[in-house]
Amino acid sequence: MILWGGRLAADTVDTKNGAHLVGKIIRIDGGIVYLHTDYAGDLAIKQSEVTSLATDQPVAVRLVSGTRLEGKVTPDNGKLQIAGHDGTLTTEIQNIDAAWEAGEEDPAIVALRRHWTYKAAVDVNGETGNHHQLGTAGSFRADLKTAQDELQFYSEYNRQVTDGQKSADQLKVGSDYAAHISERGSWYVRDEGGFDRVMDVIFYDIAAGGFGYDFIQQPKHLLTGRAGLSYRYDEYKNPATPRVNSLGADFELDHEWTFGVSRLVNKLAYVPAFQNLNNFIVTHESYYEIPLADPAWKLRLGVSNDYNSRPGAGIKRLDTTYFTRLLVDLK
Repeated sequence: MILWGGRLAADTVDTKNGAHLVGKIIRIDGGIVYLHTDYAGDLAIKQSEVTSLATDQPVAVRLVSGTRLEGKVTPDNGKLQIAGHDGTLTTEIQNIDAAWEAGEEDPAIVALRRHWTYKAAVDVNGETGNHHQLGTAGSFRADLKTAQDELQFYSEYNRQVTDGQKSADQLKVGSDYAAHISERGSWYVRDEGGFDRVMDVIFYDIAAGGFGYDFIQQPKHLLTGRAGLSYRYDEYKNPATPRVNSLGADFELDHEWTFGVSRLVNKLAYVPAFQNLNNFIVTHESYYEIPLADPAWKLRLGVSNDYNSRPGAGIKRLDTTYFTRLLVDLK
């Protein structure tokens, strides 16, 4: 009898199509009810499709009005009753803005709290284009992210020697800041500088700013477009190559898709110079990231392309790099 009673103790979710789901409600967030079950794993149910739910233990609930209450949730004549130490409240399912484990801090407050995350990487890569070689590189990234904005700092250095000759000597240092101005809209500023001595660039800098829009905005799928103005400066070692010093445009696409614990990322940027619209650069990177046994360590497989429509004298326009990258998350 004791064992049978333990099996009966569980949360339930009823939906408009007549489904009666039994498990453990993990949280309610962003219009989704997250339910863990023994028979189907983790389920994400649209809150708009839920007609009723019940919990066998107290949970913390925040309503759309801002009211917060901890207590057991039970059905009550087509509505929901939340019975806690501070009293009993009756409401409807659509009035619940969020729910989480009792005694824990409000996730909305936690999301507002700024904290840095860090990533360091070592690359093993091969390159085709101007050169054919294998080599190593290193990178470091720091992110400060909240629900309202995100600040990034990054640096990458790549130096390769092939057949006794230096085939890559590239430094890239940059920052990127984006802040939301609406549910899908944002504004951004970014700056990137460095050098590429093999490509005859002794110094370059691209500063840009504008507005972004999330065309796809889902917990595990995000597609963001950006458009704005830029300033581009390129200085070449060869005096025969004219210096680039011009205002321009800035167009970007960032795509991220998470599959379970792995993710696919695509980045594309197009920066034309107003001084000569035939003078532009295109950068692209696509990679697939897989966690290892320790989730702090990840393996990243990808390809990147750098295209310069007006490169230095004797330099090809396109460089393609294939890489296998080992990353570690430093929290």
